[in-house]
Amino acid sequence: MRFFVFIAESFKIAFEALRAYKMRSLLTTLGIVIGVTTVITIVALIQGLNLAFSQQISKIGTTTLFVSKFPWVMGDKEWFLFRNRPNISLQDAEEIKKMSKVAIAVAPTLYTRRNAEYLERTTERVTVVGTTADYMLTSNILPELGRFMSETDVTHRRPICVLGQDVVKSLFKEEDPIGQRILLGGRKFKVIGVAEKKGAMFGESMDNMAVIPIGIFQTAYGARWRSVDIEVKVERPEQLEDAEIELTGLMRRFRGLKGDEEDNFAINQQSMLLDTYKKLTGTLWAVAIGVGAISLVVGGIGIMNIMLVSVTERTREIGIRKAIGARRFDIMMQFLIESMLICALGVLIGVGIAVALAKAIAKLTPLPAAITPWVALLGLGFVVTIGLFFGIYPASKAARLNPIEALRYE
Repeated sequence: MRFFVFIAESFKIAFEALRAYKMRSLLTTLGIVIGVTTVITIVALIQGLNLAFSQQISKIGTTTLFVSKFPWVMGDKEWFLFRNRPNISLQDAEEIKKMSKVAIAVAPTLYTRRNAEYLERTTERVTVVGTTADYMLTSNILPELGRFMSETDVTHRRPICVLGQDVVKSLFKEEDPIGQRILLGGRKFKVIGVAEKKGAMFGESMDNMAVIPIGIFQTAYGARWRSVDIEVKVERPEQLEDAEIELTGLMRRFRGLKGDEEDNFAINQQSMLLDTYKKLTGTLWAVAIGVGAISLVVGGIGIMNIMLVSVTERTREIGIRKAIGARRFDIMMQFLIESMLICALGVLIGVGIAVALAKAIAKLTPLPAAITPWVALLGLGFVVTIGLFFGIYPASKAARLNPIEALRYE
């Protein structure tokens, strides 16, 4: 009970001291405010970017592997080496579908950009995807209106298409697109379905697309010089490693590669993009920690200086308290609590400004920002760490004062 009374009394004395020197206390916290605001704002931006990136990456497919000529992550110099690799063929995809024991869907894909036209309306640079019926599973593209293309559509090379939301909105406005005929790069296609909205990935809309059978794609837009990308879907994420090993073995067998020869193809998955992204954001974390640490150290030194001034100004008060029975521990705790209160004031102001800044940035710019609950724990950590570290020396100096000499101090 005595301890709690002592703590309460120490807080009361500390509050009185802060109230007596309002401006000085506020200026002392300025360094802490700047440091906390910087750290929490950058943390909020990084957290927001992480969340947005994870959501975008999930659209690629968490259980899908991509067999390609090029790896997703490579340097400019490497591109010149990879471009000489042999193209992946439609036959490779057909063999993988026959022989794979892990895959539940295999979709060969070809891409091009073409203008889409309907009556007098045109939308430019639509991504035209030539693929098979399995593409609905591998890329998680579900029809919102109409239907997706079937194996029969693909086998008979029917001139049909499934459109993304952006293309429908641009070409048809309020008109029902199902059954209408459009031009894709000058070739006529019948609209049989409209895909659900997918949103954007890496700043590019995934709804500005048209999906057509791969056979008619090859006829309409050429196939001789194009390399096929193969999307391979497994049932569960834990099967991805087995699927990668299986696909590597199959592709090496198709290409007649010997044991000591390197792969001349790439097997990509979303984890590769996540790893690259983490390396990039690691630099942002380092900047945040560096800038924040400098500001917090400056703020902490400011707190220590002010506390030393406070000890000097209140030397006589310390002497009186010691003369009537206050222990060294009591004096030390009084000044430590005062140091932590000053720090807490700076942290509260800094957190408030950071939250407001993060919300303003998220609202006014394309940059996402996320304030997570653990920001409160981060702020509490700042209070305890800085308040104790920079308050311990002034507090110990006050506690060591000789009561007789302190009483003589004017």
